[in-house]
Amino acid sequence: MPAGDASRTWFSEMIETLRQEWKPEIEWEQVIALRDRLDAMLKEIRFSRGIRPPTMWCPVCNQHTQQAAPSVSVRSLIFALGRFGIVAAAEVKSLEKRWTKHRKENGLDRNGKPNLPVSTGSNLQEPHRHSHDPTQRYHFNFSETSSSKREKACRWMEDLPSALASVVRR
Repeated sequence: MPAGDASRTWFSEMIETLRQEWKPEIEWEQVIALRDRLDAMLKEIRFSRGIRPPTMWCPVCNQHTQQAAPSVSVRSLIFALGRFGIVAAAEVKSLEKRWTKHRKENGLDRNGKPNLPVSTGSNLQEPHRHSHDPTQRYHFNFSETSSSKREKACRWMEDLPSALASVVRR
């Protein structure tokens, strides 16, 4: 596997498809369908080339674990249009604002699908579960950790919303 492929989202085949299929007058339903095709293409490329997601160090379970595999969201598709010179920066900004408005008005998730109710993560029957998938809620069992590990995990959890918010704002 070439260096960097573990965390790569945009492969040359996908960029070419984006260039060929993007049209200035495209409707949101078509953008979502294009996103679906590009995401499926990404999954197929990663599977066929044996590319596994990058690993990370989890401060809670003290293990190296795999991160969630990259995916193509509507917003990442919009940013790719500018990154690869398919549309001008001003158009990217306009598309992003229109997408945000369309998404809120229609109750859509990041992939253009209807939003499902979010779990509060208060299921007390699963105290040992925690997730390395950034789309999942984090669950920690602090009763089995030392105080220094607990403090690190608490600081990590406190920083998590601001870290995610800064990623979303980009």
